[in-house]
Amino acid sequence: MKKMLILTLVACLSATASANIIIDTQNVNQEQYHADMYECQQYSQQVQHGQSDSLGSDMLGSTAKGAALGAAGGAITGGSGTHGAKVGAGIGLIGGALKHGAQKKHQATEYQVQQDQVVRHCMQGRGYYVLN
Repeated sequence: MKKMLILTLVACLSATASANIIIDTQNVNQEQYHADMYECQQYSQQVQHGQSDSLGSDMLGSTAKGAALGAAGGAITGGSGTHGAKVGAGIGLIGGALKHGAQKKHQATEYQVQQDQVVRHCMQGRGYYVLN
């Protein structure tokens, strides 16, 4: 009974964490498969998350650049540099927030791809046929 509970737990963990890896399990010992999958997933946890600049620094840098460009544009056209700086800062603030969101999404996708690669290579190294 205790062994069955452990195998069920390992199977559940394997099913949730390896949704992107498809293994041909025909003629494969299911107990060994689940044990190997669990070990490979543990290895994949060693993948490092990418780090990006904080949202504040992205927005601050973009705001400053936008303000400078807005002020320069306002001065060149003969308008108020202050008004141009305010408009540029607003545009820079929005641009910084969008840039930060895109970087975070890209890093999350890259992290998942790397984890999947680790599991895929690990299972192939143990003799399993990986379909994807």
